Formats: sequence, C-alpha cells, structure tokens
Amino acid sequence: MEMTESQTVATKRQVWNAGRTVGAKRALKPKQVWQIRFYLNHNRRLRDRALFDLAIDSKLRGCDLVRMKIGDIVSGGQIRTRAIVMQQKTSRPVQFELLADARASLLAWLERRGGTVDDYVFPSRVDHARHLSTRQYARLVDDWVTAVGLMQSEYGTHSLRRTKASIIYRATGNLRAVQILLGHSKIENTVRYLGIDVEDALALAENTEI
Repeated sequence: MEMTESQTVATKRQVWNAGRTVGAKRALKPKQVWQIRFYLNHNRRLRDRALFDLAIDSKLRGCDLVRMKIGDIVSGGQIRTRAIVMQQKTSRPVQFELLADARASLLAWLERRGGTVDDYVFPSRVDHARHLSTRQYARLVDDWVTAVGLMQSEYGTHSLRRTKASIIYRATGNLRAVQILLGHSKIENTVRYLGIDVEDALALAENTEI
C-alpha cells in the first residue's frame, strides 16, 4: 500500500524532541548551588550571581523572574527581605523571601547597574530598555550547570525554581507550604511538580514516630 504525499512528509519530519531528554528537570542539590556560586564569584560574573540567587530564593518561573523591576525588590535603598509579584501564568500574586546571600549579591549588582525603581533588574544587553529574554536566561542556566560538571540535558530554568521547594519539602514534608511558595493554585500541581511518589510518602511516614 502506497503512502500519500502528506504521510511521506510526516515520516521524514524529525520529531521535535528527538535525541533530547524530556520530562521534569532535576532540582539542584545544596552542594551544587554552592559550586555554581563559587564559579560565578571566581569569574566575577556579578549579574549572573545576582540572577542565580534571585532565581533560587524567589522560586519563580523564568518569565516572571526576568520581568522583575528594581522597585519589586528595593525599598528605601535597601533590598527587601520579602517581595511579592504577580505571576504571568496564573495572574495570582506570590510572595517570596530574600535571604542574606541573595540580598548581598543583588545589592552589589544594582550598585553597578544603576537605574530607577521602574527599570528592570536584569536588562537586555541588546536593548537596555527591555528585560533579559527567557531564552537568554535559559542559555545562562545551561552555562552555569555545565561549568560545574552537570549534564545540560538534565537541568534547566525549572531546576532553579524547584531547588528550594524540593529542599523545603524533604526537610518538612509540608506540601501545603510548598504549594504556597510555588504559587500553585492546586496541590495536585505541586505533587506533580516535585515528582512526589509512593516512595517519598513512605519515607516521610517512616521518619514520623507517634
């Protein structure tokens, strides 16, 4: 039986994810977070260190992270200890903390960067009035993970979003808290996002004595 022309074209067209590792990206381990920080410090990549720290603490999607403005994280000339942004995907606000390391790296970057509260924290280097693109952010993440010996195919921008959330969940087992921190509307989304399975649930149960 002969194939039609459209069928022939379809069989010749390469599948979009051919040869790629698909599925959820791995979260970073604490040791890997510090390896990346050391690499960025050693190479004096002030902007990248601030971007990395903000990504880890904020747990934001890349599209929300790159659109952050100076006024979102600065108040009275100081970096806020807590900030809140409106998520683009869900149109829901989400609050996050900024710990000492992130505040220090952001302050150092903004002192060099300058700008007003209405300017983007991370401007595009092509057009200073626009923000860093999500594609460029993804390229930077690829660079950071490969620089410390990790496989690029296993990590991505969502690795940074998942990192602190995964650590908090494994330390506390508090799924509702993680849901709030990630800004998920449904707890089922958080379960899928963290990749929680029966083994995880049993491990938590085994560590709980009554």
